[in-house]
Amino acid sequence: MKIIAGVDEVGRGSLIGPVYAAAVILKKSINKKLLKDSKKLTKSRREILSKHIKKNSIWAIGKASVKEIEKINILYASLLAMKRAIKKLKKKPSLVLIDGNNLPEIKDYNLKSIIKGDQKIPSISAASIIAKVTRDKMITKLGKKYKGYFWDQNYGYGTKKHLKSIKTLGVTCQHRKNFSPIKKVK
Repeated sequence: MKIIAGVDEVGRGSLIGPVYAAAVILKKSINKKLLKDSKKLTKSRREILSKHIKKNSIWAIGKASVKEIEKINILYASLLAMKRAIKKLKKKPSLVLIDGNNLPEIKDYNLKSIIKGDQKIPSISAASIIAKVTRDKMITKLGKKYKGYFWDQNYGYGTKKHLKSIKTLGVTCQHRKNFSPIKKVK
């Protein structure tokens, strides 16, 4: 029997925090019609689906830190997070479907990239949901420590409020220093 895993990342465009990736092997018991790209779901729907997916799949999370992002760049950090998620799966998949057009380097794994896979492949949609919910919770928690940046609302993305806060409050250790506009503020 072919074991297929779907993989997606979240947080590439954020100005703060780690980039997260999830790898998901769906069990037959899951209703695949419920699964959509995480960006097309409300926050509450994502959270409900994330719990449902976790109960009805084999899944793992990988991440790459701000320091790793700054050292190797966001693309390679995203691929590193994906690799970590794939390697953490309790079962080795016979095929790994990855959202996008880049693949992490992992020996002895059959990998295939699928552009807009989060919209086409249920296991990739599931991975996008778990990764987003996991990262959003972590960023919300960080927002309680770093007040005034509104991370509970913008999740570190470059909204007007967030950019204004950076100018007023400065750059934190959570900001990706080599990202524009952060590198201009330093």
